[in-house]
Amino acid sequence: MRGAAEFGASGDPEWVPGKDVLERSRLLAAMRRWGVESLEALHARSIDDPEWFWRAVVEDLGIDFSTPFERVRDESLGKPFPSWFVGGRVNAASLCVHRHALGPLAGKDAVIYEGDSGQRRTFTFAELDTEVRRLAANLAKLGVQRGDRVVLFMPVVPEAAVAFLACAMLGAISVPAFSGYGAEALATRLRDSEAVALITADGTTRRGRRIPMKSTADEALESAPDVNNVIVVRHLGDGASMQDGRDVYWDELDQDPAPVQTADTGSNDPLTIIYTSGTTGAPKGIVHSHAGFTIKAATDFAYGFDIHDDDVIAWITDLGWMLGPLMILGGLQLGATIVMTEGVPDFPSPQRLWEIAERNRVTFQGVAPTAARAVMARGEAVTADLGTVRSFASTGEPWDESTWRWLFDQVGSGKRPIVNYSGGTETGGGILVSYPFLPMHVGAFNGPLPGMDVAVLDQDGQPVEGRIGELSVFNTWPGMTHAFWRDKERYLETYWSRWDGVWVHGDLASVEAGPGWRLFGRSDDTIKVSGRRVGPAEIEAALLKDPRIVDAAAIGAPDQQRGQRVVAFAVVRDGDYDPAELLATAEHNVGRAFAPRLHFVATVPKTKNGKIMRRAIRARYLGTPQGDLSSLDPATPLQDIPIHEEIGDPQ
Repeated sequence: MRGAAEFGASGDPEWVPGKDVLERSRLLAAMRRWGVESLEALHARSIDDPEWFWRAVVEDLGIDFSTPFERVRDESLGKPFPSWFVGGRVNAASLCVHRHALGPLAGKDAVIYEGDSGQRRTFTFAELDTEVRRLAANLAKLGVQRGDRVVLFMPVVPEAAVAFLACAMLGAISVPAFSGYGAEALATRLRDSEAVALITADGTTRRGRRIPMKSTADEALESAPDVNNVIVVRHLGDGASMQDGRDVYWDELDQDPAPVQTADTGSNDPLTIIYTSGTTGAPKGIVHSHAGFTIKAATDFAYGFDIHDDDVIAWITDLGWMLGPLMILGGLQLGATIVMTEGVPDFPSPQRLWEIAERNRVTFQGVAPTAARAVMARGEAVTADLGTVRSFASTGEPWDESTWRWLFDQVGSGKRPIVNYSGGTETGGGILVSYPFLPMHVGAFNGPLPGMDVAVLDQDGQPVEGRIGELSVFNTWPGMTHAFWRDKERYLETYWSRWDGVWVHGDLASVEAGPGWRLFGRSDDTIKVSGRRVGPAEIEAALLKDPRIVDAAAIGAPDQQRGQRVVAFAVVRDGDYDPAELLATAEHNVGRAFAPRLHFVATVPKTKNGKIMRRAIRARYLGTPQGDLSSLDPATPLQDIPIHEEIGDPQ
């Protein structure tokens, strides 16, 4: 079975690429070399003949294996458990830094750090390589061996990239943990991964406020007895409690340790375990390997984003979210510069993103819809020179039309595409993208990424067009998780249990010739009113059409007559508004069938990387157990959500 192969956007698209975009495209150039006439033809061949396609990608992108692989894919253990680039040996550190340090890019900036308090540092590829080799040797000196797990609980600083790649070089398995986690969330990851070492920092800052990290780590370590060594980056320099025999400052490590060789890792050897929350609240350890993750990252960045070695990529993220490692693997592997930005996009001013772009000559500027809304709400015109910015990019959540148009029209002057990108931690990269060399509509995707056999399925598992259904993938691909860490059954239940041989991703989507592909939020957040299903993102986007509403979240609550009703929570701009008139406008924008019970709140609870925590919001509202809240941003407390009994809402 093959999924939908809709590419581009017909009708009246907002973005239409010019000749310069078409001529620059790495994917179009590769297609010419491969003798493939159309994107549709390439897509079909990438699915029907993965042996040819992925070999062609490896050659085209210059991905060097120390030992060549014998075949691309082996599904002898079953479709959900493929092996990739079988027989090959490759190390992510070699691909991302070692080879560039020995070539013409050695003196080029690899990593630029922009601090929350205005600091700025840079590492060239040669400098990054030196730091990676030094840390790998020190880890070995401390007793860390190939296959050991090392948790990285670090701020967004260059040392985070060094640590990730040093673990890869040594053959150890990195376990990135979000820098804003509390002690129990960190302890869970330390225990579940059975980590032997932890790399952290004294602290970080967010909006200028100190956030302790070493004290959080110390509390977590009380219940993680396998950790023997803790390395502490002296980031703030204001002191930290250090335990003799276990803790050492990064800058006090041996400056000239005995060198170690780069591990000759196999294609499917684990590179990293990235934990992500499940619908039950229990974190899932997503296992990624040296070949699959790096090749998927390079493919998406080269062919989906059109990244070259003259690009500068800026995207506010964290090593603990999949985008952090993906930026390291995709950006550095292709010889681009990555900008690691600590803090938030609108502090110390709403100009911050654009000032960073101007200062570092950014060409590819990532910005999440949530971040764009936060900056837009401040009402300031862009004052920086964005002349180097070629494209914007976004991931993680659906766009609402007003914010997308603000970014495209006002910030980008209608001259820069917004490369929409969606996948997940489990996929190791993207499923859908907005190719910059194709036309695109507001907030939509204009095609699946190469090698991804994607479809939207109805409740019976049949492909549908023009209707909302489950985003699903019919094939397997490099970069997909090698199951969950020591929990294969949960992996099978999560992605492979609904329809035989089909990966069900958990997102609501639609596809239609002309409009293209759209996402409507997580399917486990689906609201069903009188038998009609609607994604919460649709409700939220409709609410945000009212310029007085700056943020919104929608959930489904039990209703005796209709099964569920829509309940929405909205943040309004400062001002004197008539609640009745706001409610009337909301009903008009959403439509009477899904008209929400609307509550005005101070903030919408979100994760620390800006995703709406609908599961937790629903639990708070209904008074049910809230589960794991370790990723909740303390600036958006759950207490801002009312409880239905306290406000007199009926069940």
